[in-house]
Amino acid sequence: MSAYKPVAIPSFPKLGEKITQDTLYWKHYKTPVQIKEFGAVTKIDFSPVQPCNYAVTSSTRIHIYGQYSQEPIKTFSRFKDTAYCGTYRNDGKLVVAGCEDSVVQLFDVGGKASLRQFHGHSKAVHFVDFTGDKYRIVSGADDYASKVWDIPNSTEIVSYKEHTDYVRCGCTSKLNDNIFVTGSYDHTIKVFDARTEHSVINMEHEHPVESVLLFPSEGLLASAGGRFVKIWDMLKGGQLLVSLKNHHKTVTCLCLSSSGQRLLSGSLDRHVKVHSTTNYKVVHSFDYAASILSLALAPDDDMIVVGMTNGVLNIKHRKREEKKLSQSSVKKRHPRYRVFVKGKDYMPKQDDIFVSKPVTEHLRNYDRLLKGFEMSKALDAVLVPGIRLSTPEVTVAVMNELNRRGTLKNALAGRNEKELSTLMLFLLKNLADPRFSQILVNVAEQIIDIYAPIIGQSSVIDQQFLKLQDLIQKEISYQEELLEVLGMMDTLFATMTTKKQTVLEEKMLSTAQDFEPKNVTTLNQTA
Repeated sequence: MSAYKPVAIPSFPKLGEKITQDTLYWKHYKTPVQIKEFGAVTKIDFSPVQPCNYAVTSSTRIHIYGQYSQEPIKTFSRFKDTAYCGTYRNDGKLVVAGCEDSVVQLFDVGGKASLRQFHGHSKAVHFVDFTGDKYRIVSGADDYASKVWDIPNSTEIVSYKEHTDYVRCGCTSKLNDNIFVTGSYDHTIKVFDARTEHSVINMEHEHPVESVLLFPSEGLLASAGGRFVKIWDMLKGGQLLVSLKNHHKTVTCLCLSSSGQRLLSGSLDRHVKVHSTTNYKVVHSFDYAASILSLALAPDDDMIVVGMTNGVLNIKHRKREEKKLSQSSVKKRHPRYRVFVKGKDYMPKQDDIFVSKPVTEHLRNYDRLLKGFEMSKALDAVLVPGIRLSTPEVTVAVMNELNRRGTLKNALAGRNEKELSTLMLFLLKNLADPRFSQILVNVAEQIIDIYAPIIGQSSVIDQQFLKLQDLIQKEISYQEELLEVLGMMDTLFATMTTKKQTVLEEKMLSTAQDFEPKNVTTLNQTA
């Protein structure tokens, strides 16, 4: 008697995301730490200097967190109403913020009370930032105005009111102390020079602008609004370079990696997309539990911090690479160790006789049952949740083997309501899969033949049979539609082929007609 051959499990190609260097890089973060804030997190800003503390603006407070702290190390709560846009100065010593009560407040990181208060706006101030020279502040508010303030004198230097709707975002140039950009709900982006009376560049985003961001070279500007992220060429007067539409809800925040090679965008669709700044394609994506309002990367990309509408602050830390041990630090082995590893790397020569050690083959549970001709138990062994849900190809392969042996009907018969319900659930899930449909249709036919007499005795089984009927009807109608489309395509291809043959024949005929008179003329001349 020949030895038993295990059931051959067919392998199918698995569709999954393409593994790239970006995938490996952006997945190299630890499990996120989540901190609950008092309200929606509207702004996150990292200190440009070490240690990399970050300011989180939420509700009527600005919390300062350390790199690994889960509790705020400092809190600024001197706001009468909702605070907005807590931003660090480029030396990390001062923090400025706007407020719903139209006041701009300046704080010392080492103190508690505000150092300066700037009054001049008439509505909520949503955007504040420091200029490159550290001595001025730019602000934008819901009164359509943008203002430049002098820090030492607490006075207003210049005011612009060119927008026709709320000014909700902006940024300042780090290379030029007088240049700043504002984005508004009037769908426009304006570039201002504090030395002039009017804006110097105007751009039309076509949607309410939620965020603007200057690239490190400041030759490019990114803007977010609606479902679009747009890139503008500042050296060509604000010419649109590319428009990205990778989100299906409003994009709320933008952020650049430390190298400037990757642009991150957060949206209300609960996704953060990572774009390459060379070809502007999405190279990676993060999923979150709630809509995203704010996003920030640490200066060395060591942390990703995301603020959401439900007040949760999500923090991911990059995993540190383990340092390889030097040879001097490796523990020395005992001299006897070489006896046990002797010949480990030996390569057999041509004249050597190689004696292989017999390998004991271990059969799977369903193979052992099939070997013992226990067909019903073998089918039960592959209908357990761990197999039928994760590897349905194993279940189908065993059914195919039972069908090949002619014992499938015996294995399907004699089942109680629970066992039959499990079998029907497997059919409902996998019958329409083209990989398994040929085998499972045969299984479904045999189940109907065996259990048709008991239909009407169990409501659960009756509902599953009705679902199976609907599934088959939908699949048949789908196949009929595909056949109709295939017929139309065949007709189009046939028509195109006929036209090509007709055109070719006409060309050949015209060539022959052109050639014939010339030959006749030549013959007449010769005669």
